[in-house]
Amino acid sequence: MKVYIAGKVRNEQERADLEEIDALCKSLGFETFLPHRDAGLARTIEDVERIFEGDIKKGFRDVDLVVAMLDGLHVGAGTAWELGYAYAKGIPAIGIKTDEPASDALEYLSAILIGSMEIVSSNEELRSRLGEFINQFNQEA
Repeated sequence: MKVYIAGKVRNEQERADLEEIDALCKSLGFETFLPHRDAGLARTIEDVERIFEGDIKKGFRDVDLVVAMLDGLHVGAGTAWELGYAYAKGIPAIGIKTDEPASDALEYLSAILIGSMEIVSSNEELRSRLGEFINQFNQEA
């Protein structure tokens, strides 16, 4: 099973948070796609085509689940796009927001993002939910 890990990647802390989610997913046996690791970063406008090709066209290939880091005042534009794309393709998503309850973040996350996925508040909750996803996936297979 493959997990696409979405989230902001502009600074080292954001990337470290995503890498922690990546390690958690791998510890449960998931294959992962981590955009900044697997497609690289867009440093200039010339990188856009390479990033879109690697991140979306290749990165979403055979994805079973998206896990999205939602911390901060606003979800990144790329993260929101990836979540919408996953939703349109019928790929389930789990959000993780550790800095405040999703119920207090309506203004920042939007009703659409909150309504489109389950949102957990810790890595422990994410681990539990991923375990449930594995069990459900195995029962359906």
